[in-house]
Amino acid sequence: MIDLKLLREDPDRVRASQRARGEDPGLVDALLAADTARRAAISAADNLRAEQKAASKRVGSASPEDRPALLATAKELAERVKAAEADQAAAEQAMTAAHMAIGNVIVDGVPAGGEDDFVVLETVGDPPTLDDPKDHLELGEALGLIDMERGAKVSGSRFYFLTGFGALLQLGIMQLAVRLATDAGFTLMIPPVLVRPEVMAGTGFLGAHADEIYRLEADDMYLVGTSEVPLAGYHSDEIVDLSDGPLRYAGWSTCFRREAGSYGKDTRGIIRVHQFDKVEGFVYCKPEDAEAEHQRLLGWQREMLAAIEVPYRVIDIAAGDLGSSAARKFDCEAWVPTQGTYRELTSTSNCTTFQARRLSTRYRDENGKPQIAATLNGTLATTRWLVAILENHQQPDGSVRVPEALVPYVGRSVLSR
Repeated sequence: MIDLKLLREDPDRVRASQRARGEDPGLVDALLAADTARRAAISAADNLRAEQKAASKRVGSASPEDRPALLATAKELAERVKAAEADQAAAEQAMTAAHMAIGNVIVDGVPAGGEDDFVVLETVGDPPTLDDPKDHLELGEALGLIDMERGAKVSGSRFYFLTGFGALLQLGIMQLAVRLATDAGFTLMIPPVLVRPEVMAGTGFLGAHADEIYRLEADDMYLVGTSEVPLAGYHSDEIVDLSDGPLRYAGWSTCFRREAGSYGKDTRGIIRVHQFDKVEGFVYCKPEDAEAEHQRLLGWQREMLAAIEVPYRVIDIAAGDLGSSAARKFDCEAWVPTQGTYRELTSTSNCTTFQARRLSTRYRDENGKPQIAATLNGTLATTRWLVAILENHQQPDGSVRVPEALVPYVGRSVLSR
């Protein structure tokens, strides 16, 4: 959730952020009104409690003839305190709902607009020249790497088996990401993939895109779509030590997405599936360090994309295409030859203090005072990368060259029939 101090001091900035996101700026005024009402309710309840306390003292020292009237006054005050506390609880609830309705305030420089209004920051590498390229599924099936037919038989559409060297190739990508991350000082984590509602809500995933998430109703638990979620909850209700710099974690997990809004899109192959593996970088830092840390995450993503030797571009995502928790997001999109376009392989988001405020994750400043931490996340490897590797490294005879960095993990330099 956003900083109430910013809301009170600069509501126009929050309104501008809402407009850039394509969301209702009137929600800012609703939150301001709820904030005012909440503070008034707290003040009224505090004043009545103080009055009740003073009345109780007078009863204790009153003469017998004055005591009945004072007791009646104390009883009336007790009823008024009870009513004021109910009003305070209702105001608190309304305030929380209004607060949760507003997305993070975007940082300066984020493009306004929607999904198609991104800005290309850089293009790296040249798309390969291929005559009649095969798509990743045709290659994967021919080489015994991917089995969609049996995946659908066992689990339904958008499920698959990775088989033989297909499984080794994915494991190689993940292990390469783990090596890069641990060499860069990340702590490797294998987190739970089921989380409680308060953790899922705290990361901002139960808003507009809640229908993308698998929920186990019998247990009131959620399957995560990224290890960002359990890693964000890892230090909830804690004061973390940032005196030696940011805390960096790399979570390797299986991820689950319902793809509820993607009917008819990317139904072929493994571009958009219900289950995949991912290594996700997650960072806790001081708010003033967040923008620099965002660039570092992007740098590590670039290292990974260079290692798998695919052409890609870096884009600055427009405000209307950001999730509610992100103040800025960069995507790296790899060239997919059979589609003749770039498709997302990585995302990295600066969530500023939005998630940590919801999850009560703090650090101590130089004066020892607790402050809200900032959080960031970024993809370091995922199953979808197989698409870019297979299509960009295919050879005329139907074989696929394995990027040099992955050869030690896969065990061969060329995948062929």
